[in-house]
Amino acid sequence: MNIFRFAGDMTHLVSILVLLLKIYATKSCSGISLKTQELYAMVFLTRYLDLFTDFISVYNTVMKLVFIGSSLAILWYMRMHPTVKRSYDKEMDTFRHYFLIGASFALALLLHEKFTFLEIFWAFSIYLEAVAILPQLVLLQRSGNVDNLTGQYVLLLGAYRAFYILNWIYRYLTEPQFSRWISCISGIVQTALYADFFYYYFISWKNNAKLQLPA
Repeated sequence: MNIFRFAGDMTHLVSILVLLLKIYATKSCSGISLKTQELYAMVFLTRYLDLFTDFISVYNTVMKLVFIGSSLAILWYMRMHPTVKRSYDKEMDTFRHYFLIGASFALALLLHEKFTFLEIFWAFSIYLEAVAILPQLVLLQRSGNVDNLTGQYVLLLGAYRAFYILNWIYRYLTEPQFSRWISCISGIVQTALYADFFYYYFISWKNNAKLQLPA
């Protein structure tokens, strides 16, 4: 454990809490992409298959369970809650996310560190996480206006990936056996996807104005 990974984990956790707060407090999932949330649930369920085979630490196990449980809770709210599900804008959330799933799995079969069941699905989860935010970003761009909590959620997700890049660089420099190059590359790709959002978020914060994205 190092400070960069801890900061990344906490930022990721706060991003999920912000999203749950938005849904619970407003009884609305307006502006939230169900497809991105489905992709994140798939990321955690496939990445943490080692819950059944390996024990690393109490912290590690708890965080894995929290991420799986919270992602499933968000899906339940958006799909099953009688009030929240009515606010979901299906007409705007039309990104064909199954292409991302297929491409990520194909890439995992081609580029992985070991050809084992757990490693293939670990690589799949890493590739899928790199692009899971795309349906959300497309939805926000189509809608134009972004409410504060949704903007903070996306911003925190981007910060989480930035911290994890620093974590991987730190571990590469300090741990001779560390070789998770797949994680570092996918993290850089994902952070790059947030570049425009970061820019417009900074501009809105600087001008004390509501966040708006170009259509």
